[in-house]
Amino acid sequence: MNDLYDNPMGLQGFEFVEFASPTPGLIEPYFEMLGFTLVAKHRSKDVLLYRQGDINFIVNREPKSQAAYFAAEHGPAACGMAFRVKDSHKAYNRALELGAQPIEIPTGPMELRLPAIKGIGGTPIYLIDRFEDGKSIYDIDFEFIEGVERRPAGHGLKVIDHLTHNVYRGRMSFWADFYERLFNFREIRYFDIQGEYTGLTSKALTAPDGMIRIPLNEESKKGSGQIEEFLMKFNGEGIQHIALLCNDIVPVIDRLQMAGVALMAAPNDVYYEMLAERLPGHGQPVAELQSRGILLDGSTEGGKPRLLLQIFSQTHLGPVFFEFIQRKGDDGFGEGNFKALFQSIERDQIKRGVLKAEATA
Repeated sequence: MNDLYDNPMGLQGFEFVEFASPTPGLIEPYFEMLGFTLVAKHRSKDVLLYRQGDINFIVNREPKSQAAYFAAEHGPAACGMAFRVKDSHKAYNRALELGAQPIEIPTGPMELRLPAIKGIGGTPIYLIDRFEDGKSIYDIDFEFIEGVERRPAGHGLKVIDHLTHNVYRGRMSFWADFYERLFNFREIRYFDIQGEYTGLTSKALTAPDGMIRIPLNEESKKGSGQIEEFLMKFNGEGIQHIALLCNDIVPVIDRLQMAGVALMAAPNDVYYEMLAERLPGHGQPVAELQSRGILLDGSTEGGKPRLLLQIFSQTHLGPVFFEFIQRKGDDGFGEGNFKALFQSIERDQIKRGVLKAEATA
């Protein structure tokens, strides 16, 4: 993909997301439900590589590692992420010059040293310049499992679309500046969602390569809402959800449901009845979307539909969840759905007793 604007770090998309859990055996079976396959094991550490399409998920089970300490504090979580860059050493040195904090990841003999800087909640952001098949970090540090396809199709999820961060109130500008200063991210969306009792603001950033997207969510001044609940459960700032892109969402969701992945409940009938009014001429099979709870957003102005289809999993790894997304010309994040979703989660919080309507009204 051509650069949208100056790309001083040579960014070329996500390379992997790293996960860890203080509870053994929690992550691996869930990844298999999501359609991922264990394709390789680290040569010297208790670290696994799960794959689906071009998505790499690392499960770090190594004791006394950065990942283990993070999981002990935050519970099961995405505890690190990696960006592809043209030259990792140049990118790393540039990041340090601009004020990034280095993270030293212990390495064994004959093992690659992956340069990393401190990111959200203290998680490492790895800078990876070895990602071609046959020359990748996995070809060097991992052993591929014999007889297992190296890039299994799984349920049809293709790439990581975005990683959403939840931050403390007043910290959105800090993290926006972090990504803008170090990586030349730009703000592409900003929205302020007010529910009946709570609210949030969201600022979506994208990298110069157009492939790395980081939305930032912050609780509104009303407080006691979804972001605050995440921060309390997670014990700090962190990656709230991981969005995975596919080409055809309906069969993907069917496969996920057949595998046992619990998805967020569908909106009420009114949501689907209003689609024709909100997005006239969208051309999507409403009955198929409604029966699965898939949300539709975008624009149909000028008779040219630019659409986004999305659905979210329920939380499984602590308060962390996944999003499944299909883009048909729309590069947003479902802003049109956001308020309806926000209000439905708010109602669920009231039902669970996290919010008390009479106290917050």
